[in-house]
Amino acid sequence: MASPPKSGAAAKPKAAKAVKDPSAPKPKRNMDALQKPLTPSPELAEIVGSAPLARGQVVSKVWDYIRAHNLQNPADKREILADAKLKKVFGRDKCTMFEMNKYLAQHLK
Repeated sequence: MASPPKSGAAAKPKAAKAVKDPSAPKPKRNMDALQKPLTPSPELAEIVGSAPLARGQVVSKVWDYIRAHNLQNPADKREILADAKLKKVFGRDKCTMFEMNKYLAQHLK
């Protein structure tokens, strides 16, 4: 059994939910920034090529390079052991896969 309203006032009817028009344009999101083609620096271009690429494509190509050259630490696959080309991009001998995007961002314009 439902309890009566405490204030003694009549219960307010619930408002109907607004129905969205499926043909209405969707709001822009920041995903456009991730899809925007960026030009790699000369150091990064040695790995991914010099053509403008989206950030996701750059990361994918760098991972392809890392796997092709067996640059992951066998004891800890999250760690990347930089060769001469990657050392120019990372600025250090090794980094984690989580730090990699920070170093890649410095080489994309």
